[in-house]
Amino acid sequence: MQPLKKHTGRCAVLPRDDVDTDQIIPAEFCKRLTKDGYADALFAHWRTEPDFVLNRAESAGATVLVAAANFGTGSSREHAVWALRDWGFRVVVASSFGDIFLRNAWKNGVMAVRLPAPAVAALAAEAAAEPDFEITVDLVDTEVRAGGVRQPFPVDENARWLLLEGLDDIDVTLRQADAIAGYERNRPSWLPGLSRGCVDQRRAQILGATP
Repeated sequence: MQPLKKHTGRCAVLPRDDVDTDQIIPAEFCKRLTKDGYADALFAHWRTEPDFVLNRAESAGATVLVAAANFGTGSSREHAVWALRDWGFRVVVASSFGDIFLRNAWKNGVMAVRLPAPAVAALAAEAAAEPDFEITVDLVDTEVRAGGVRQPFPVDENARWLLLEGLDDIDVTLRQADAIAGYERNRPSWLPGLSRGCVDQRRAQILGATP
């Protein structure tokens, strides 16, 4: 992933509580075997409504989604975050999130930012009144700045570090490649394990060197 320290973008407002992951991406789209290409599935059922927020001209190019309470509850499908990311959203602001959605978002480069309900309502009102309204989320200072709102937000420190450094869990593991290799060299031969060829092939796959 690319490091992300601060993001400024125009916003779309979805003032609905309890938006669950099945509404974010319906189950029929979860049969795909890739981690990208889900933009067409985002809010697929709701986008059949002509006046849905993402169908409006002023929402084109929005990279910040201002939601409400309990966003991303329901099933644990990671596809919900992939769909938001593939549409172009880098930030989702809400007063509360489903716990698993929150973890999935940060691990996939989407900042899920929890703010007090009055601050979320203030952002939504300003965005509704001004189509070009922009929100800045500063991950270094853990602060949201926009219009008359200047609000700190909580974030898991490990998730914050991963996003600031542009790392995912595999990247973190590969940083220990020398230590892992040393462990494998000194591991008793009578213990079960993979052949050197299998290990090299898997490493190449992770790094993208082979299909």
